[in-house]
Amino acid sequence: MQSSATASTTAVLRVINERAVFAEIFRLGKASRPELAAITGLSKPTVAITLNNLEEAGLVRQVGRRAGPAGRSALLYEVRPEAGYVLAVDIGRAFVRTALADLVGDVVARKEEPSHGYREQDLVDQLARLAGELAGAAGITRDDITLAVFGTPGIHDKTDGSLHLAPNLPGWERHNSVAQLAGITGGTYVVENDTNLAAIGEATYGLGRGVRHFVYVQIGTGTGMGIVIDGKLYRGTRGAAGEIGYMPVGDGDPLLEEPGSRGRGMFESVASAAGVVATSHRLGLVDATTAKEVLDAARAGDEAALRAVDREIEYVGRALAGVTAVLDPELVVLGGGVAGHAGDLLAGPLLERLDRLVAMRPPRIEVSTLGSDAVLLGALASGLTAARDLVLDRAEPPSAR
Repeated sequence: MQSSATASTTAVLRVINERAVFAEIFRLGKASRPELAAITGLSKPTVAITLNNLEEAGLVRQVGRRAGPAGRSALLYEVRPEAGYVLAVDIGRAFVRTALADLVGDVVARKEEPSHGYREQDLVDQLARLAGELAGAAGITRDDITLAVFGTPGIHDKTDGSLHLAPNLPGWERHNSVAQLAGITGGTYVVENDTNLAAIGEATYGLGRGVRHFVYVQIGTGTGMGIVIDGKLYRGTRGAAGEIGYMPVGDGDPLLEEPGSRGRGMFESVASAAGVVATSHRLGLVDATTAKEVLDAARAGDEAALRAVDREIEYVGRALAGVTAVLDPELVVLGGGVAGHAGDLLAGPLLERLDRLVAMRPPRIEVSTLGSDAVLLGALASGLTAARDLVLDRAEPPSAR
């Protein structure tokens, strides 16, 4: 009879082996037993047992054979896409964007619509409905979703379950408000700052791939920054790293004296979409109602619009000068609605302005190629990594079957 210590050791080794083999199949897409043995350093019999366990748990499947030397062929294994699902949610100020992906990262359904964030329960009901619609489109139920990743403005305080610095989500600053998201799906859920997720999206699918040190700067309805240091997302002590909306960059602009401006922060009050519009009004472009209209007018040569854009470049340049002096990034990725519409107007002049403001050589400045999908893609990237661990944790050991 096995002692409890021996049984425990055997179970731990089984888990380690399964994780190692599972991870390599994910990385390779398809893999044979000999390949997995060579890569992991496990013996071929151990790999065979591990693959059998994973196959019985419904996590991998056989997908044909690969021809080998002397006419030999080896069975190929791949991860079963339907072994798990990740729900990605981008809760923006104006829109809610959602996507559902299977365990290998293929998006099986997606949907977006105007946000109902003006009341807590309305937003929760909207998210539950959207999750159900996406699950139905994929032929599953909400309870089949392994992990949900919610990207929100502000900071998730894990000590009391509240959201801070998210004025567009009224009521979510209350104690334990985030717990309402637990009922959206039947699986685990994670809440992450939307700009941080956008940075992860850039690091995985966008301009940040292979860049060890970069920042993602969002300029749109609001402002924010995701920081990647040595290839990893940096959150800070309280998860507030990158809240550049509160940087004292405004040069005494009158907008800072308006009610509520302190809640947005000095930089956000002048550099966000609303700030661009307000600046254009003060400079004489009184008919503009959106930042896009200001930017389009600047391209058409309107003098007031051009001066408003130059003021925007000054504000953003000062903020990036501070970021460059402190973090020394290799790359600055500009994202968000304003940056997306004004990439041709901002990137080059910003680099010139930054070159005059900092002593060192400034970082590259490029406009995101992911557009409005950056947050969703970041949620999927981080969610898929976590979901792969979750499906292994939830798989029954052979002895329990």
